[in-house]
Amino acid sequence: MRFDMDTTVSLPFERTHPLRIPPLLRELQGQGPVHRVRTAVGDPGWLVTDYAEVKRLLASDKLGRSHPDPENAARIGESALVSGPLGDYETEPADSARTRALLQPHFSPKRMRVLRERVDELTTALMDDLARQAHPVDFIEALALPLPILVVCELLGVPYEEREQFRAWIHAAADVTDRAGSEQALGALFHYGQQLVARKHETPGDDITSRLCQTEGVSDEEVALLTMALLFAGFETTSVHIGLGLLLFLVNRDQWQAIVDDPALIPSAIDEMIRATPGPAGGDIPRYARTDIEIGPVLIKAGDLVLLDNGAANHDPAAFPEPDRFDVTRPAGAHLSFGHGPHYCIGAPLAKVELEAVFTQLVRRFPDLRLAVELDELRMRANTQTGGLVDLPVTW
Repeated sequence: MRFDMDTTVSLPFERTHPLRIPPLLRELQGQGPVHRVRTAVGDPGWLVTDYAEVKRLLASDKLGRSHPDPENAARIGESALVSGPLGDYETEPADSARTRALLQPHFSPKRMRVLRERVDELTTALMDDLARQAHPVDFIEALALPLPILVVCELLGVPYEEREQFRAWIHAAADVTDRAGSEQALGALFHYGQQLVARKHETPGDDITSRLCQTEGVSDEEVALLTMALLFAGFETTSVHIGLGLLLFLVNRDQWQAIVDDPALIPSAIDEMIRATPGPAGGDIPRYARTDIEIGPVLIKAGDLVLLDNGAANHDPAAFPEPDRFDVTRPAGAHLSFGHGPHYCIGAPLAKVELEAVFTQLVRRFPDLRLAVELDELRMRANTQTGGLVDLPVTW
């Protein structure tokens, strides 16, 4: 099928395989870097699929999360959290710089080195539980979900016993099909954040929330917002990477055997795993042009919705030869899954610490791990922007 510049493609793309770029997206990518699309709620936008252009725009100040007319801005879904504009258009650059300055010290290499030992301990405990369970085991519920939740709870000083409560709110807030439910959950999540901040003032601990509460010039409302944003980001995407990453290895048995035979490959294999996992087809979060942007013959006007498809960019053959081949020896550190430039994900080092802990222990303790169902029996989450697997039955 051939698309011209006036053709509008409807999102989301139909997936035929959980680990492959949708066929229509692949066709579009081969025909140019930017494409006119209509979102799931019928709004117009632009989809960028070319590695070089996605990388350039990720580092550019021409895109932002805010919009000068947020009530009339194009949206990608119904979620109050991830589907539309966020923040104040006039102050977004300064607000973003301030947020990064506040959070960056808490994710420094020194702090990650200290945290690595604790992540290993938490992973070991979950692996012990996994080993005691009768086969088959749902790997998502056994490890891919609880580990990121445990880690982010420790990091933020959130009581782990409250995990089911905020986990439900986060899933509801991210639901791209239910605007009312999403708004209600987001409100509940913020109220929870306010209660957490109040507790930290009374009984501070060695955690990010407590340290932010003690930071001069940071209001309690800002601490609550930052803490809840980290709570969402800290487990949702990492959980998806753990689940889909393991599936990628189990489907590519030669690559699984490679890291079983040589665990020293795991750090670089993690980057290739992240690159090779397709991610949400159609871009992960909405961005808006802050000025007119030209990409070849296409003019994106100020205020237009722009979707940067990092997954498609990571499968651009111009950047990664034979992009659909999963190869743990590939130098894939230049992938764009965590962004690029000044907006590179602050939590990326933490996600890598967790992923390395999981796969280092898996290959040692469960070298014969394998899928317990056929690939076409697996279910994907369709109502959230992050996607991921509903379950992943495994045996050994």
